[in-house]
Amino acid sequence: MLDPRLVRTEPETVARLLQKRGFVLDVATVEKLEAQRKSLQVETEQLQNARNTRSKFIGKAKAAGEDITPMLAEVENMRTQMEEKKSALEAVQAEFDALLQRLPNIPSAAVPEGKDETANVELRKWGTPKQFSFTVKDHVAIGEKNGQLDFATAVKITGSRFAVMKGQVAQLHRALIQLMLDTHTREHGYVEVNVPYLVNKESAFGTGQLPKFEQDLFKLSGEQDYYLIPTAEVPVTNIVRDEIVPAEQLPIKFACHSPCFRSEAGSYGKDTRGMIRQHQFEKVELVQLVAPANSAAAHEELTLHAEKILQKLGLPYRVIILCGGDMGFSSERTYDIEVWLPGQNTYREISSCSSFGDFQARRMQARWRNPETGKPELIHTINGSGLAVGRTLVAVLENYQNEDGSVNVPEVLQPYMNGAKLILQS
Repeated sequence: MLDPRLVRTEPETVARLLQKRGFVLDVATVEKLEAQRKSLQVETEQLQNARNTRSKFIGKAKAAGEDITPMLAEVENMRTQMEEKKSALEAVQAEFDALLQRLPNIPSAAVPEGKDETANVELRKWGTPKQFSFTVKDHVAIGEKNGQLDFATAVKITGSRFAVMKGQVAQLHRALIQLMLDTHTREHGYVEVNVPYLVNKESAFGTGQLPKFEQDLFKLSGEQDYYLIPTAEVPVTNIVRDEIVPAEQLPIKFACHSPCFRSEAGSYGKDTRGMIRQHQFEKVELVQLVAPANSAAAHEELTLHAEKILQKLGLPYRVIILCGGDMGFSSERTYDIEVWLPGQNTYREISSCSSFGDFQARRMQARWRNPETGKPELIHTINGSGLAVGRTLVAVLENYQNEDGSVNVPEVLQPYMNGAKLILQS
């Protein structure tokens, strides 16, 4: 959430900065609400002062034996007016809060201008796509050949955009998770956490999923307002909600494997084949909670940590910075890592690494105690996938395929696959 004081006092500046996103701030409404707020506050204070003054006169008049009935009626009328002003002020504040909650984060200066993904800027590439001597298959054809990647059964069990994995494909999926967790905890210094897969509305609000994106979530029916997590970012980041973290504990670095559940509202017809866009998938999420001065460096570091997995797997990829029009709601700067998929002959997103500044922290009231001032201040949050497991599985199947439909196991995964060097043999 943006600083409410900034929005109130400099709405034109905020509107100009949000234009990079293609977002139009209703400045007139902000200014109207601010004028109403100030007016009601002044009127309430004036009534309170007048009531206090009149109450003192009542005490003196009563002591002098005067008739205080008219004065009491006047004070009571002031009290009624004050309650009316207070109710009106609360209504104005509620309207402003609702507006504020739907404002996206302000993009950093480094974010390119642009309306959509066509304006994203490539920063670097790693690896060279393999040239095959045969016609490549996509992951669906590879996995279904031996019945170990089964979409038809998933449709029977649940519906479209789910998958059943069996045998060596399921084992490969598990091996990728273990590789990611081992790398991030042993080499990159993250603490592994295991969190609930259901969150309350306060947690979903804290990281920016509510109220704007409720349609993208799976909400459980019942007495509790629980939501299935769209990413482990939500429960992991909320670990520090309403906390004041001692400076010596920063940075906090968490790694978490979890399933993710997304309704994919509005995406029907996109990537319906295979495992690219599903309602349920798994990720290893990386979260860093840092002092503001270290925020930019932490974002770069986290992105490199996610890249390391692809390098270990020998999978070609590129890193792009998203333009203003393509960024997520809460992000101030986002790097997407896109892996090369031979079956699609293109790069596809496998990780999105974002810096949020204090946007999420303000919603969560997540703070640290600055040793220089001794006062609590908002922390900065950074997160990214390290990596999306299903898409990494897709990349391994397609990049390591052989003409006969078998798949070579990347060397780094062989210890997790009982030493197997080749899978899905005919």
